[in-house]
Amino acid sequence: MNVNQELDFILHLQRLTYRHFPAIAILAALGIVAVLFIGGRQSIAVGLIPPPWDKLVHATVFALLACTIGLSSNLRGWHKLAVAFFSALLIGALDELHQMYLPGREAGFADFIADIIGSIFGTAFLAMKSWRSLHTPSRHRGVSR
Repeated sequence: MNVNQELDFILHLQRLTYRHFPAIAILAALGIVAVLFIGGRQSIAVGLIPPPWDKLVHATVFALLACTIGLSSNLRGWHKLAVAFFSALLIGALDELHQMYLPGREAGFADFIADIIGSIFGTAFLAMKSWRSLHTPSRHRGVSR
């Protein structure tokens, strides 16, 4: 393969990824939710991550969840941010409610606060990414005019 063919191949992969990015983000969000609700039901989940590290994991998971929901939504501006934040928040509340009925697990207000903090960070990341893409000239984003 010569250099031009390699560049064409790389550009083709970039276009393909960009075109299917919302679907990839949806699959990631569904994967996170499946791990929370199906994986959380498994006996291995009881005491898997000791305190206080479990709060960091909660915040990280819900930051990722808010990001993937926002990226998969095809919305813009504050609509994207609101859907990302409140969807992640709803899933966090449902996860804590779900844990009330699982043997060996318990719902915790501190866990829900960690979910909220993670959702805020994930939504803030989306806001920064959106602001940056709006204020970056297209020649710096790899998009040709």
